[in-house]
Amino acid sequence: MALVNTREMFKKAYEGGYAIGAFNVNNMEIVQGITEAAKEVNAPLILQVSAGARKYANHTYLMKLIEAAIIETGLPIAVHLDHGDTFELCKSCIDGGFTSVMIDGSHHSFEENIALTKKVVDYAHERGVTVEGELGRLAGIEDDVNVSDADAAYTDPAQVEEFVAKTGVDSLAIAIGTSHGAYKFKPGQTPKLRFDILEKIQQRLPNFPIVLHGASSVIPEFVEMINKYGGKMPDAIGIPEDMLRKAASMAVCKINIDSDLRLAMTASIRKYFAENPSHFDPRQYLAPARAAIKELVKNKLINVLGCNGKA
Repeated sequence: MALVNTREMFKKAYEGGYAIGAFNVNNMEIVQGITEAAKEVNAPLILQVSAGARKYANHTYLMKLIEAAIIETGLPIAVHLDHGDTFELCKSCIDGGFTSVMIDGSHHSFEENIALTKKVVDYAHERGVTVEGELGRLAGIEDDVNVSDADAAYTDPAQVEEFVAKTGVDSLAIAIGTSHGAYKFKPGQTPKLRFDILEKIQQRLPNFPIVLHGASSVIPEFVEMINKYGGKMPDAIGIPEDMLRKAASMAVCKINIDSDLRLAMTASIRKYFAENPSHFDPRQYLAPARAAIKELVKNKLINVLGCNGKA
C-alpha cells in the first residue's frame, strides 16, 4: 500500500456516515501509537504534520516514519499538512511527498483567501494532491495557530458555494464552535457546536466533505493524571464526544485530533516519573506513553469517528 490522498477516503466516509481521524504527529512513538491502533481496528488514517512539527522533527524523518508505518500496517494513509498558511509552505510539502495539504487563508479577506487557496489548488491538483481550505476562524492556540476570542468567527454558509466553486478545493474546514488547544472554553462555559450552521452548509454543498479542527475532547482522565502528578490544568474543557459523533454522521468527513494525543502522552510520562523517579531510560517512559496514545486512538476510531473496519 502506498500513500494515498484524501479524495476516495472522504467519498466513502460521506456515503457511510462516518469520519476519518486526522491525528497530528511529532515523533516515532506518536506515529507508532496511532498506526498500531488503526491496524488493530482496520481504519483508514490521515497523519497530519504542522509547520511546527516539520521544524521540530524534520520533514525527511517524519516521511520515513510514515513510510515505515505503511509497511508495518498496510493501511491507506494520507500525509496532510495541517494549517499551511503560505503557498511556499504548501509547495514545499507537496514537492516533499505530502498527499494532501491545507491552505489556511482564513486570516485574509474573503477575496484574498480565494486567490491564495486557488493558487495552491492549481499547483496541488497537477500533482495528484488534495487540498483543504478554510472559511471562518477558530479561537485558541496550537503550534503556530493563535486566534483570540475577539478574532474568532463562525463560518458564513452564504459564502461556501462561491468559495468552493472559485477555488476548486477538495474539502472545507469550518468554524462551528470548536477551538484549538486544551483550553477551549472558559470555566463554567458549556461547549456547544452550531449544528444549524453545519446543516445549512451541508444543504448548500451536498456530498462535499467538511472538516472540523480543534476537536479534541480533553479527556478528564488525562487532565486528572497531569494534575495529580505535578501539573495544573483545572480549567481544561474539550468537545463532548457525542457532539463529534453527531458531526461525523453528517457532512463532517475529517476530524482533527492533536491536544488529546499530547495530554495522553504527557499524563503517562508524568505518572511514570512520579512512580519511578530514579529511572532515566527513555524507552521505559516512552513505551507506556505510546501505549496510552494507542488506547486513546482506538477509542476515537471506534466510538467517536466510526471508521473502524473501513480501511
